[in-house]
Amino acid sequence: MATNQKYIPALKFHWLTKIYDWLIGTFMPEKAFKAALLHNAEIKNNYQVLDFGVGTATLSIMAYNNNNQATYQGIDIDDKILAIAKQKIEREDLPINLVKYNGGVLPFDAYSMDRVISSLVIHHLTDEQKVEAFKEFKRVLKPSGEVHIADWSKPTSFIMRLCFHLVQFLDGYKTTSANVKGKLPEIIKSTGFSQVEITHNFNSVLGTVGIFKIIQ
Repeated sequence: MATNQKYIPALKFHWLTKIYDWLIGTFMPEKAFKAALLHNAEIKNNYQVLDFGVGTATLSIMAYNNNNQATYQGIDIDDKILAIAKQKIEREDLPINLVKYNGGVLPFDAYSMDRVISSLVIHHLTDEQKVEAFKEFKRVLKPSGEVHIADWSKPTSFIMRLCFHLVQFLDGYKTTSANVKGKLPEIIKSTGFSQVEITHNFNSVLGTVGIFKIIQ
């Protein structure tokens, strides 16, 4: 999500993007960890919800199906994955708005969002970009707003650590280092959020996914 539009595709290589949904759905407990994220988010009627790094829109579609009285905005930097998201949204005729994002400042007003949600995106960012992203989340959130993310967290076992090396090979050791070392809560708090809680951990063949609840 860098401002110069250099970014790591969802599975490192653009040619893998078309099978992203199949891979994540097959090799990870996707529905379970995204359901846990949305349970924590408690999206209510008339909420304004931003899906940061919307990807193929699976999370936004699940959120809409849980509460279709909220408004959903999905942003992503990757044109190819946005095209897949658009097809899925149009196929189900859902009012989820997709926005092409070039990195940096979010294209939304201050205090305009009730929730920011995100799945398997933050680990694509350098530590500096992580800080920039969370500062932007804080800017666009209403005072009562919250951030809820699913992303790689500190492995729960030696086996989970070994599994995570494949993710690091694909997505980069530099960007994933803070996740695997358990430093993501520290980075988030440095941007002004008061509380960061990992409410669930889900183990998979690729490593441990944490569900982060972030309160201002």
